[in-house]
Amino acid sequence: MLESEEMQNEGTFKDSNIETFIPHRFLRNAHLQTLAGNFLRRENRLPEPQERLFQVEENVQVLCHCHWQPEPQSRATVLIVHGLEGSSLSQYVIGTGSKAWDLGMNVVRMNMRNCGGTEHLTSTLYHSGLSNDVGSVVRTLLEQEKLERIGLVGYSMGGNLVLKLAGEWGSNAPPELKAVATVSPSADLAASADAIHEKANRVYEWKFLLSLMRRYRRKCSLFPEIYRKTRLPRSIREFDDLIIAPHNGFAGAQDYYDRASASRVADKIAVPTLVVHSTDDPFIRMLPETRDKFAGNTHVTLVETQHGGHCAFIAHPNGYDGRWAERQIIEFFLRHGMA
Repeated sequence: MLESEEMQNEGTFKDSNIETFIPHRFLRNAHLQTLAGNFLRRENRLPEPQERLFQVEENVQVLCHCHWQPEPQSRATVLIVHGLEGSSLSQYVIGTGSKAWDLGMNVVRMNMRNCGGTEHLTSTLYHSGLSNDVGSVVRTLLEQEKLERIGLVGYSMGGNLVLKLAGEWGSNAPPELKAVATVSPSADLAASADAIHEKANRVYEWKFLLSLMRRYRRKCSLFPEIYRKTRLPRSIREFDDLIIAPHNGFAGAQDYYDRASASRVADKIAVPTLVVHSTDDPFIRMLPETRDKFAGNTHVTLVETQHGGHCAFIAHPNGYDGRWAERQIIEFFLRHGMA
């Protein structure tokens, strides 16, 4: 196929400034994209971080790795939130952070509660509805560091969290919040939980389940008065039914999905927001009504591509490292008050 033809068919955009995504010629398959995106290492150009604990609610702390430029108050700050069972060391976090740092931005890599080896910092579990954790870190940074500009980045589960936060804040978001960007956000939790249980995706589901259960067993050891060992769930939905819902005040997995999905508040987002989603993502689904909410919100730039897999979007390294989604995030931020 000629490049011009591929560009015409490679996705739909609401922003003419978005560069067309053309997948690497050897990575047109969604699973190959997803695996390569997860396992191929990024160059880490970030300096040694300042480790900092943030109290997000009573008896709950989260660990962030902060990288400050000279005179940080005058620089834009990028806060990056990882996905399910990831951490501040996830490859896409390092890649995005390095690109932001190279352009003179401060970088804060946030671990969700319990992640990054922090199970001991809270007796609670983490889940997709904890947008207030991100909001608490943002407000603390603005208050204590006197930051003038901040942008939020979220991948997968982290994408749901930052979209949910932006929707909940609506027009009352802090004026310092200039932009939000997400890649492969799990904004429709129920549909995505069902998709990962499909036969073709079982290897992903088991990878997540085994990791989630290892973490849960650590919580059982640390807080035996709260948690009891249980059998290995057979699906993500069953894990959420057995463990997440009862320990977090949800009636069940479906109630959790309904209340925690960012799609519920997508039409309330009132800051410039980038949503990057591939229609060949193996297990993240975007429902038609959610797509309509994004497309109908003038503050949201929805970028849907035919290829890209999950949190991957690896293109040919034509003058850069080929991490197309990371590049679009930084360029979007530069166009929306983060320069």
